[in-house]
Amino acid sequence: MDREADRLELVTDPVRRTGRLLLASGVEQSYVDVADPRHLHFEYVRRMAAVADLAAPARTPLSVLHLGGGALTLPRYLAATRRGSAQLVVERDAAVVELVTRSLPPLPAEVRVRIADARTAVAEAPAGAYDLVLADIYRAARMPGHVRTAEFAAEVATTLRPDGIYLVNLTDLPPLVATRVQVATLREVFADVCLIADRRMLRGRRYGNLVLAAAPRPGRLPVGRLAAVAARDPLPGVVLDAAALDSFVAGAAPLTDADVRRTHAR
Repeated sequence: MDREADRLELVTDPVRRTGRLLLASGVEQSYVDVADPRHLHFEYVRRMAAVADLAAPARTPLSVLHLGGGALTLPRYLAATRRGSAQLVVERDAAVVELVTRSLPPLPAEVRVRIADARTAVAEAPAGAYDLVLADIYRAARMPGHVRTAEFAAEVATTLRPDGIYLVNLTDLPPLVATRVQVATLREVFADVCLIADRRMLRGRRYGNLVLAAAPRPGRLPVGRLAAVAARDPLPGVVLDAAALDSFVAGAAPLTDADVRRTHAR
């Protein structure tokens, strides 16, 4: 995660002694099991991992760009499940990188960490370099405007290989306006988009996380298999795509760089 905070801590999970929680001003941000990188504590991380698991045959190495690092949960997971995967993690907050590097087990050599802004890193990335791009980018509990726009999505699409997938973690609260706008934004750029979330979130009953998956190629996302995995999760989820996603978007318009500039100018 790309998060700015005044106070960062890594604390031991009192229930799972090998678990470590990254806290920003007392708020849980990331979780790593130092003995088992395959253990994923947060449901949104499991949903993102499910997409990564189904993106290619098991154990096939992938080229991955992570936008936002946090405790490097998913880079560790992919290093364990897809050994040899070349991974670049872009994290804006140098203090997060320093704490995680000092306090948690070292990363495999094929995982590199760069301190940079996510959009700058994407703009500098080679075209067609990545099988997966995963975004978990927050500052002060908000996804920055410059990484929510159609122009940014188009830049991400350029970095993907033809069968590549872009994954976004969103936090939202009822009535999920920001999520609807982000779905509309990704659909402006990508041919295949789906939403994975807790059913209670979609019914407007709670604040929490939702995951968007997007791909340049139509029909690329394994929606049926994702739905089966989501339904089996300890916090069961559902997958929306096609007509169901049309209904969810409900006329929301894509966000553009110009929209963000106008908001900042007010």
